[in-house]
Amino acid sequence: MSREARAAEQDRAAGSRLTRAVDLGEGRYARASIALRLYRSTRRIRAYLRWSQDGETQERYVGEVDAATRAANLTQAWEMAHAAGYVTTETVPSDSWASSPASRAVMSANKGRDTKPEKLLRSALHRHGLRYRVGVRPIPDLRRTADVVFTKARVAVFVDGCYWHGCPEHHRPAKKGATFWREKIAGNRARDAETNEALRNAGWLVLRVWEHEDPDKAAQNVARAVRRRQRTSGVNQS
Repeated sequence: MSREARAAEQDRAAGSRLTRAVDLGEGRYARASIALRLYRSTRRIRAYLRWSQDGETQERYVGEVDAATRAANLTQAWEMAHAAGYVTTETVPSDSWASSPASRAVMSANKGRDTKPEKLLRSALHRHGLRYRVGVRPIPDLRRTADVVFTKARVAVFVDGCYWHGCPEHHRPAKKGATFWREKIAGNRARDAETNEALRNAGWLVLRVWEHEDPDKAAQNVARAVRRRQRTSGVNQS
Protein backbone atom coordinates (compact mmCIF):
# COMPACT_ATOMS: atom_id res chain seq x y z
CA MET A 1 0.00 0.00 0.00
CA SER A 2 1.38 3.40 -0.99
CA ARG A 3 1.96 6.21 1.49
CA GLU A 4 -1.01 8.14 0.06
CA ALA A 5 -3.27 5.10 0.36
CA ARG A 6 -2.21 4.51 3.96
CA ALA A 7 -2.94 8.15 4.83
CA ALA A 8 -6.36 7.94 3.17
CA GLU A 9 -7.11 4.76 5.12
CA GLN A 10 -6.27 6.51 8.40
CA ASP A 11 -8.37 9.56 7.43
CA ARG A 12 -11.41 7.38 6.74
CA ALA A 13 -11.06 5.51 10.02
CA ALA A 14 -10.53 8.66 12.09
CA GLY A 15 -13.29 10.61 10.37
CA SER A 16 -11.04 13.19 8.70
CA ARG A 17 -7.44 14.30 8.49
CA LEU A 18 -7.99 16.98 11.13
CA THR A 19 -9.21 14.48 13.74
CA ARG A 20 -5.85 12.69 13.71
CA ALA A 21 -4.13 15.41 15.70
CA VAL A 22 -1.89 15.03 18.74
CA ASP A 23 -1.71 18.35 20.58
CA LEU A 24 1.94 19.28 21.10
CA GLY A 25 1.11 22.60 22.77
CA GLU A 26 1.59 26.21 21.69
CA GLY A 27 -0.72 25.69 18.71
CA ARG A 28 1.35 22.83 17.30
CA TYR A 29 -0.08 19.47 16.22
CA ALA A 30 1.35 16.19 14.98
CA ARG A 31 -0.52 13.99 12.54
CA ALA A 32 -0.95 10.57 14.16
CA SER A 33 -1.64 7.10 12.80
CA ILE A 34 -2.92 3.88 14.31
CA ALA A 35 -0.76 0.76 14.06
CA LEU A 36 -2.38 -2.65 14.57
CA ARG A 37 -0.33 -5.56 15.90
CA LEU A 38 -1.47 -9.15 16.03
CA TYR A 39 0.05 -11.14 18.87
CA ARG A 40 0.02 -14.71 17.61
CA SER A 41 0.36 -16.33 21.00
CA THR A 42 -2.92 -14.83 22.21
CA ARG A 43 -4.56 -14.06 18.82
CA ARG A 44 -5.33 -10.59 20.17
CA ILE A 45 -4.94 -7.38 18.21
CA ARG A 46 -3.52 -4.35 19.97
CA ALA A 47 -3.70 -0.80 18.67
CA TYR A 48 -0.94 1.76 19.08
CA LEU A 49 -1.00 5.48 18.35
CA ARG A 50 2.11 6.71 16.53
CA TRP A 51 3.29 10.22 15.67
CA SER A 52 6.49 12.17 15.10
CA GLN A 53 7.72 14.79 17.58
CA ASP A 54 10.97 16.70 17.27
CA GLY A 55 12.23 14.23 14.72
CA GLU A 56 11.53 11.15 16.85
CA THR A 57 8.72 8.61 16.53
CA GLN A 58 6.46 8.46 19.56
CA GLU A 59 4.13 5.58 20.39
CA ARG A 60 1.31 5.06 22.84
CA TYR A 61 -0.75 1.96 23.57
CA VAL A 62 -4.44 2.55 22.89
CA GLY A 63 -6.02 -0.82 23.67
CA GLU A 64 -7.21 -4.09 22.18
CA VAL A 65 -9.60 -4.18 19.21
CA ASP A 66 -11.77 -7.08 18.09
CA ALA A 67 -13.67 -6.09 14.95
CA ALA A 68 -14.01 -8.38 11.92
CA THR A 69 -12.04 -6.25 9.44
CA ARG A 70 -8.96 -4.08 9.43
CA ALA A 71 -11.01 -0.98 8.55
CA ALA A 72 -13.38 -1.61 11.45
CA ASN A 73 -10.47 -2.21 13.83
CA LEU A 74 -8.87 1.07 12.83
CA THR A 75 -12.15 2.92 13.35
CA GLN A 76 -12.57 1.27 16.76
CA ALA A 77 -9.01 2.23 17.74
CA TRP A 78 -9.50 5.87 16.72
CA GLU A 79 -12.69 6.03 18.78
CA MET A 80 -10.78 4.68 21.78
CA ALA A 81 -7.94 7.16 21.26
CA HIS A 82 -10.38 10.09 21.17
CA ALA A 83 -12.30 8.80 24.20
CA ALA A 84 -9.04 8.57 26.16
CA GLY A 85 -8.02 12.09 25.15
CA TYR A 86 -4.88 10.93 23.34
CA VAL A 87 -5.88 12.79 20.17
CA THR A 88 -7.97 15.82 19.37
CA THR A 89 -9.39 17.75 16.44
CA GLU A 90 -6.93 20.27 15.06
CA THR A 91 -7.93 23.88 15.65
CA VAL A 92 -8.28 25.96 12.50
CA PRO A 93 -6.07 29.09 12.57
CA SER A 94 -7.99 32.36 12.94
CA ASP A 95 -6.81 33.54 9.51
CA SER A 96 -7.66 30.28 7.76
CA TRP A 97 -9.61 30.48 4.51
CA ALA A 98 -11.99 27.81 5.84
CA SER A 99 -14.73 28.78 8.26
CA SER A 100 -14.59 25.47 10.13
CA PRO A 101 -12.39 22.35 10.51
CA ALA A 102 -14.96 20.37 8.54
CA SER A 103 -14.96 22.69 5.53
CA ARG A 104 -11.19 22.93 5.60
CA ALA A 105 -10.92 19.14 5.56
CA VAL A 106 -13.34 18.89 2.64
CA MET A 107 -11.45 21.46 0.58
CA SER A 108 -8.07 19.97 1.42
CA ALA A 109 -9.28 16.57 0.33
CA ASN A 110 -10.60 17.82 -2.99
CA LYS A 111 -9.81 15.29 -5.70
CA GLY A 112 -8.99 16.03 -9.28
CA ARG A 113 -10.04 12.63 -10.62
CA ASP A 114 -12.28 9.66 -9.78
CA THR A 115 -14.63 11.67 -7.61
CA LYS A 116 -17.92 10.07 -6.56
CA PRO A 117 -20.00 12.05 -9.13
CA GLU A 118 -17.58 10.98 -11.89
CA LYS A 119 -17.82 7.33 -10.92
CA LEU A 120 -21.61 7.43 -10.76
CA LEU A 121 -21.81 9.01 -14.21
CA ARG A 122 -19.37 6.49 -15.67
CA SER A 123 -21.36 3.60 -14.23
CA ALA A 124 -24.55 5.00 -15.72
CA LEU A 125 -22.86 5.46 -19.11
CA HIS A 126 -21.63 1.90 -18.97
CA ARG A 127 -25.20 0.69 -18.38
CA HIS A 128 -26.15 2.50 -21.59
CA GLY A 129 -23.66 0.30 -23.41
CA LEU A 130 -21.18 3.10 -24.03
CA ARG A 131 -17.42 2.71 -23.90
CA TYR A 132 -15.12 5.63 -23.26
CA ARG A 133 -11.75 6.81 -22.05
CA VAL A 134 -11.22 8.39 -18.64
CA GLY A 135 -9.09 11.36 -17.67
CA VAL A 136 -7.39 12.07 -21.00
CA ARG A 137 -6.78 15.10 -23.16
CA PRO A 138 -9.24 15.26 -26.08
CA ILE A 139 -6.54 17.14 -27.98
CA PRO A 140 -3.06 15.87 -27.03
CA ASP A 141 -1.41 19.26 -27.58
CA LEU A 142 -4.01 21.13 -25.52
CA ARG A 143 -3.41 20.95 -21.77
CA ARG A 144 -7.03 20.26 -20.90
CA THR A 145 -8.12 16.92 -19.46
CA ALA A 146 -11.73 15.78 -19.76
CA ASP A 147 -13.32 13.38 -17.27
CA VAL A 148 -14.95 11.17 -19.92
CA VAL A 149 -13.91 11.13 -23.56
CA PHE A 150 -15.56 9.49 -26.56
CA THR A 151 -12.66 9.69 -28.96
CA LYS A 152 -14.25 8.60 -32.24
CA ALA A 153 -17.47 10.54 -31.67
CA ARG A 154 -15.37 13.51 -30.51
CA VAL A 155 -17.40 14.17 -27.37
CA ALA A 156 -15.72 15.45 -24.21
CA VAL A 157 -17.57 15.33 -20.87
CA PHE A 158 -16.56 17.33 -17.80
CA VAL A 159 -18.04 16.70 -14.34
CA ASP A 160 -17.82 20.02 -12.51
CA GLY A 161 -17.83 20.41 -8.74
CA CYS A 162 -20.40 22.91 -7.49
CA TYR A 163 -17.94 24.82 -5.31
CA TRP A 164 -14.87 24.87 -7.51
CA HIS A 165 -16.68 25.77 -10.72
CA GLY A 166 -19.20 28.24 -9.30
CA CYS A 167 -22.48 26.38 -9.64
CA PRO A 168 -25.29 28.99 -9.87
CA GLU A 169 -27.54 26.82 -7.68
CA HIS A 170 -25.25 25.60 -4.92
CA HIS A 171 -22.09 27.67 -4.83
CA ARG A 172 -21.77 29.67 -1.61
CA PRO A 173 -18.89 32.18 -1.42
CA ALA A 174 -16.34 31.61 1.33
CA LYS A 175 -16.69 33.95 4.30
CA LYS A 176 -12.97 34.06 5.04
CA GLY A 177 -10.47 34.95 2.37
CA ALA A 178 -13.45 36.03 0.28
CA THR A 179 -11.39 38.00 -2.25
CA PHE A 180 -8.95 35.16 -2.85
CA TRP A 181 -11.69 32.57 -3.35
CA ARG A 182 -13.82 34.85 -5.52
CA GLU A 183 -10.86 35.33 -7.85
CA LYS A 184 -10.04 31.62 -7.71
CA ILE A 185 -13.54 30.54 -8.73
CA ALA A 186 -13.71 33.26 -11.41
CA GLY A 187 -10.43 31.96 -12.81
CA ASN A 188 -11.77 28.42 -12.90
CA ARG A 189 -14.87 29.54 -14.76
CA ALA A 190 -12.80 31.51 -17.26
CA ARG A 191 -10.62 28.46 -17.84
CA ASP A 192 -13.73 26.35 -18.40
CA ALA A 193 -14.98 28.80 -21.01
CA GLU A 194 -11.59 28.79 -22.76
CA THR A 195 -11.57 25.00 -22.76
CA ASN A 196 -15.07 24.86 -24.26
CA GLU A 197 -14.12 27.27 -27.03
CA ALA A 198 -10.85 25.54 -27.87
CA LEU A 199 -12.46 22.11 -28.12
CA ARG A 200 -15.44 23.34 -30.12
CA ASN A 201 -13.13 25.10 -32.55
CA ALA A 202 -11.38 21.76 -33.03
CA GLY A 203 -14.66 20.01 -33.84
CA TRP A 204 -15.46 18.54 -30.43
CA LEU A 205 -18.81 18.53 -28.63
CA VAL A 206 -18.34 19.65 -25.04
CA LEU A 207 -20.79 18.54 -22.35
CA ARG A 208 -20.61 19.71 -18.74
CA VAL A 209 -22.39 17.96 -15.89
CA TRP A 210 -22.73 19.50 -12.43
CA GLU A 211 -21.93 17.19 -9.54
CA HIS A 212 -25.45 17.73 -8.14
CA GLU A 213 -27.16 16.44 -11.28
CA ASP A 214 -28.83 13.04 -11.31
CA PRO A 215 -26.22 10.70 -12.88
CA ASP A 216 -28.82 8.60 -14.72
CA LYS A 217 -30.44 11.62 -16.36
CA ALA A 218 -27.03 13.08 -17.18
CA ALA A 219 -25.97 9.77 -18.71
CA GLN A 220 -29.11 9.73 -20.87
CA ASN A 221 -28.25 13.18 -22.22
CA VAL A 222 -24.66 12.17 -22.89
CA ALA A 223 -25.73 8.91 -24.56
CA ARG A 224 -28.13 10.75 -26.87
CA ALA A 225 -25.45 13.25 -27.83
CA VAL A 226 -22.84 10.56 -28.48
CA ARG A 227 -25.17 8.45 -30.62
CA ARG A 228 -26.33 11.48 -32.56
CA ARG A 229 -22.70 12.29 -33.35
CA GLN A 230 -22.10 8.68 -34.29
CA ARG A 231 -25.01 8.69 -36.75
CA THR A 232 -23.95 11.98 -38.24
CA SER A 233 -20.35 10.92 -38.77
CA GLY A 234 -21.03 7.29 -39.56
CA VAL A 235 -19.07 6.13 -36.51
CA ASN A 236 -20.26 2.86 -34.96
CA GLN A 237 -18.26 3.00 -31.75
CA SER A 238 -17.44 5.67 -29.21
